[in-house]
Amino acid sequence: MEAKIGKFFESIGSFFGGGDQIPWCERDIIVGCEREVADASNANSDERKNESIMRLSWALVHSKQAEDVQRGVAMLEASLSNTSSPLEEREKLYLLAVGYYRSGDYSKSRKLLDRCLEIAPDWRQALTLKKTVEGQISKDGVIGIGIAATAVGLLAGGLAAALARRN
Repeated sequence: MEAKIGKFFESIGSFFGGGDQIPWCERDIIVGCEREVADASNANSDERKNESIMRLSWALVHSKQAEDVQRGVAMLEASLSNTSSPLEEREKLYLLAVGYYRSGDYSKSRKLLDRCLEIAPDWRQALTLKKTVEGQISKDGVIGIGIAATAVGLLAGGLAAALARRN
């Protein structure tokens, strides 16, 4: 019986807590990536600079700080038009999807993942994130329905109480 109760509370906690498997990135790694981009810019190597920017973008969209995530999204959006290969486009689309997921824009994240999966339909990482995003969209819908139902219930209760006072 205790195991069932424990599982119930665990499922409630994971429902409200999220529980995605996307890694987080610490601030010191972001600082190191920023330093790497600066060094690559001074080295006059476009390939090295682009690789450094991709690593920095990865670190930013995986940050716990919302402003870092937004900065990573902005960098990726700006560089998406300069993409030279489908593989590079897939990577940027995926990282953008992670950034939008972290920002709470689940519908935009799902659209980017759909584009990503057009390029690589069997890419497990994108499929896993898409499942997580769709779960979050469903969860938000359930919570929204619950809030609406509660509001309707409170309104109906208030009306019933007002009518009861009149009589």
